[in-house]
Amino acid sequence: MVDDLPRGELYQAVKGLTDLNEVPHLHLTQHKLFTLTSVALQYLMYYSGQNPGSYILRIEDSLLYEKLVKKSKDPTTRNFLRALFLPRKIKYKNSLFFLDYFHMGTWQKTNEIPKDRIKGALIIKNSHTRPMVETGYVESEDEGQMPNIFPQDFYYTSLQDMVPKTIILAYGEDFEGTQKVEFPWIKKEDQKINGMTFSKDLGREIFK
Repeated sequence: MVDDLPRGELYQAVKGLTDLNEVPHLHLTQHKLFTLTSVALQYLMYYSGQNPGSYILRIEDSLLYEKLVKKSKDPTTRNFLRALFLPRKIKYKNSLFFLDYFHMGTWQKTNEIPKDRIKGALIIKNSHTRPMVETGYVESEDEGQMPNIFPQDFYYTSLQDMVPKTIILAYGEDFEGTQKVEFPWIKKEDQKINGMTFSKDLGREIFK
């Protein structure tokens, strides 16, 4: 049973992000992964209504995605993620949302989006420290395994370089060119040692 955020608390958190609409790249730094997923996705859904276009959700891997579907902290987010899972593309109002993962082999659909249509992206990172260089190789559909020549954070910087609005959820990380955002009602002492936070152990609309 998921313990959802109170609607008023979620509303206030999303409203706080709307005050940062003019900031291009936001980094939500705290440890409450499922809470921040609800806040960030609800904000992006609202933002897409004001800025129609294409939006990318880039999640570290499918295992993390399945956990977000089950444990995000509001029913709208869970239902949205469930609908997006297959075929990894859905229409929401006048915008399109695309799903891919940090693995570059999943970027085919998002690479085909006209660059001038991409308005925003949400990137959610687990606690793995080197998600793109664990083996030193990346997979290519044409060439098979090839030496990895990309930086560790290419899963994000590849979007940051071309997307006007990005939100990254990553605990204990730093990303150049982002503004860090923390919510005061998420207390450091709430962090669980053995619980589900940013680790591999891991509706209603807000605005009408």
